[in-house]
Amino acid sequence: MPIIRVSILRCKPDQFAEFKEMMAESNAVLEPGIRRMRGIIHYYAGADHAASSLTNVSIWQTLADAQQLDTFQPMLDLGKVFVAKGATFERPIMNYASLWEIVP
Repeated sequence: MPIIRVSILRCKPDQFAEFKEMMAESNAVLEPGIRRMRGIIHYYAGADHAASSLTNVSIWQTLADAQQLDTFQPMLDLGKVFVAKGATFERPIMNYASLWEIVP
């Protein structure tokens, strides 16, 4: 069963629109490198306006595959930009072992 990696960013409500735009723009920087990573199955970026929260959820073949993001420099660099502007990231980043799935 795959690994589900969840990274959560939280911000002040009045900053949400700015961070949402930054997250959308991050795709251009992150996608090429993530696509080349071993074991990637799916990658999603999402936004929850009501919770002033953004998330990256990715599905990987193994835990070691998911942990490649821990040292992916473009992501680390972008994270510093988000933090400098006032965002906070929940730590540790969670890597869940799949227990079950529903396939439509």
